[in-house]
Amino acid sequence: MSDSTIAASEVQAIAQKLLDAPPTKQIQLLQQLAEGGETGIQALIDFLQARQNQPPTIAMGKAYQLLIQQDYPQAQDFVRNTLPEGVVPLQSDRNMDYRQLQEQLAQADFLKADRQTAQKLCELGGEMAAKRKWLYFTEAARLPVTDLRTINTLWQVYSEGKFGYSVQRELWLSAGKDWEKFWQKINWKTGNKWTRYPNEFTWDLSAPKGHLPLSNQLRGVRVLKEILTHPAWQNDTSDQ
Repeated sequence: MSDSTIAASEVQAIAQKLLDAPPTKQIQLLQQLAEGGETGIQALIDFLQARQNQPPTIAMGKAYQLLIQQDYPQAQDFVRNTLPEGVVPLQSDRNMDYRQLQEQLAQADFLKADRQTAQKLCELGGEMAAKRKWLYFTEAARLPVTDLRTINTLWQVYSEGKFGYSVQRELWLSAGKDWEKFWQKINWKTGNKWTRYPNEFTWDLSAPKGHLPLSNQLRGVRVLKEILTHPAWQNDTSDQ
């Protein structure tokens, strides 16, 4: 439990600013609230309570991450009783359990979350994919829309919007679908040298945008292409 570093009046002012702030500014303001002692923690709780029935956002993910780091009883009680599984609804068309992935991402354990993501995609790909532990591009094309969206939302919400397949898709499209430019942009390749797994990858938010989650690019681009052009993103018109 950290000492309060801002006054209660400042907490109220910060909470008011949150209402109209853009997402990146909200992240900064939420971090300030976490330094406001019990009053700040209650403001984080109020922020999440007011948004319980809304689609998850990166600000909601950040507020949840800040709360699970706190020793304050009201923070622990709120998380345990109101958000026991996090802020992202864990929807699945295959009865897949994403609780562990949500927990890993909420705790910013991106290496474990990346491995868990790969495992879940293989399980979604079918018995043979789960056994061999990697996907054929035809299996990637048949991944359930609901599940791929859930996995993507988890990555986005708990990475301050930095990671996720939709983020990678946006970067790929902005690179003109040029894979070499894309690899360089997300730091999967430097010059002619592939980034080596796992030690040369960056497993925290200092990584370039779109750096995570990984795919086995050494098997070629077809699996990742199927993911980035998947029907899960059919409402995205950025490639039109």
